[in-house]
Amino acid sequence: MHFIPQTVHHVLSRWSEACRPVSLHRMSTDQPRPAESAPALQPPNTRQTLRNLWRVIVELWWRFFDWLAVVSWKTLLIVYFLGLIAAAILNRPHGFFLFVVVSAIIKVVAGGKRRAELTARQATQRADTEQLERAVLEARMQALQAQIEPHFLFNTLGSIDQLIQTDPARASKMQQSLIRYLRSAMPQMRDGSRPTLGQQVDLSSAFLEIMAMRMEERLQSAVKVPEGLKSAVFPSMMLQTLVENAIKHGLEPRATGGKVEISAEIADGQLAVHVLDDGVGFAPKSDGGVGLANIRERLKVLYQSRAELIISVPPTGGTLATIKVPYEVAPTPA
Repeated sequence: MHFIPQTVHHVLSRWSEACRPVSLHRMSTDQPRPAESAPALQPPNTRQTLRNLWRVIVELWWRFFDWLAVVSWKTLLIVYFLGLIAAAILNRPHGFFLFVVVSAIIKVVAGGKRRAELTARQATQRADTEQLERAVLEARMQALQAQIEPHFLFNTLGSIDQLIQTDPARASKMQQSLIRYLRSAMPQMRDGSRPTLGQQVDLSSAFLEIMAMRMEERLQSAVKVPEGLKSAVFPSMMLQTLVENAIKHGLEPRATGGKVEISAEIADGQLAVHVLDDGVGFAPKSDGGVGLANIRERLKVLYQSRAELIISVPPTGGTLATIKVPYEVAPTPA
């Protein structure tokens, strides 16, 4: 060792220090612990898995049950034939015949009841949808009425103001007719009960009285509705729309005006309400305007194919508009 130069000795000492093992303290600080490197895996929840599997099985069973209840025997026989071919290929005849017996028993014993339940559910859903459509349409008609009423009201008040200066007696009569009109219209817009033919006749009669005073001698009117039919259910605003059309399109174009007649009867088990005028007549190529289109749309929503609007030309001329709806007596308010 005494013969080794000082420089070589120094190099060997540095090399020996570099080759020493790393201390445990440095290992613990420089390298992560195995427990901290990855979280421990949780064992699967077997109970929750079985629950989910059971829900899927139950859901598939009821889907198969509902399909078996509504499928026709013809389709089921086709399924049996295809299943027979598959069973012959797989050499599993016993399972196939078990399926045939079980499915046939289910269809015969429980299929009828289940089919009736599904049909009733579908009918209820359709009824709810139709009721919602009726409610929406009636709300639209109430909104339309709310827009029309102020226009008619302001025109009438303007006529009353003019008559007060020139003919106070006629002004008083028109004012009384307006009060009657409002008394007939306001309850229908507020109470939400089913409208009756009597209410619609009162409303249209007051409207005709006001229009007669505004048109002076150019408008005559008559109402021939039996008292026994005034309690029948009849949609709101339809009668007045027909009366307005008769005046606007039938009588106002004529210099001499004419007459409007309202009548009602029971025809073929239905309530038939007529509005007849002797004016210029209904144009054959006319679509009837927005008013008649709204009536047809409302009748379709409210009664489907059990109601109709008929426009015809009487032998004496003019126009006859008829609305036919199922006859139904409105319930008496408690």
